[in-house]
Amino acid sequence: MSGGESGRDAARPAPLVELSDARLSKVEVLVSDVDDTLTRHGKLEREAYDALWALRDAGVAMVLITGRPLGWAEVMARQWPVELAIGENGAGFIGVDSEGVFRGYWDSEAEREHKRAALATLREEVARALPDARITDDDEARRCDLAWDVAELTVMAPETLRELERMVLEAGMRFVVSSVHAHAIPGDWDKARGAQRAIQRRLGIDPLGERGCFIGDSPNDAAAFAGFDLSVGVANVEDHLPALAIAPGFITREDRGRGFAELAQRVIRSRRG
Repeated sequence: MSGGESGRDAARPAPLVELSDARLSKVEVLVSDVDDTLTRHGKLEREAYDALWALRDAGVAMVLITGRPLGWAEVMARQWPVELAIGENGAGFIGVDSEGVFRGYWDSEAEREHKRAALATLREEVARALPDARITDDDEARRCDLAWDVAELTVMAPETLRELERMVLEAGMRFVVSSVHAHAIPGDWDKARGAQRAIQRRLGIDPLGERGCFIGDSPNDAAAFAGFDLSVGVANVEDHLPALAIAPGFITREDRGRGFAELAQRVIRSRRG
């Protein structure tokens, strides 16, 4: 896509108002981060929840992708108006159809078991070396990764975060930071590849092409900002632009859930012609 219509720049997204209705009208699946994209201070915003229902009514397939646990994704998939909920930054997905709940994982069960052992070892090593590094309070619902609290209930010191990153990388895992958590990822998945695999498998759509759009807010969305042909950041992504090698193509005027609702309204309007 040309730079003007994609809005893509190494460091600066274009205002959402510059994205044409003609381009948005091609979107059939909207993929969204959750924390600080749909939520504010950890709570789902009313505007965002209303927008999810409006998108469903307009025939847009809604998919959530989050660093939150797959156990949380189970609830989102069962109770929210979405087609799929992808958890732990792309490690697996859950959905509900006429036959009931379905699940899928990036890794096989044998691979997941092997990686769980490696994560357990890393957990113990970090606890000994960095006693101030606090495991997230959603840990019991995690299935494929390990996460520490950096800005949700406690603020991790920068030097602790740097040392945590060193230890995770030394353990042969990837290190990803969101607006609330730091993750040790023991596999090749990320938000772009995880979304692509799940959505193609279940919906038959390649979300990275012109039929998909991603919206997010923070560094753990970097792979999606880079991988999706059309990407949008809610206004609070401004806080994280220095950490992003590739910015989202566009940015909303409003922040968090209100920014998501702003994009949703544009998508719905574009479908009305």
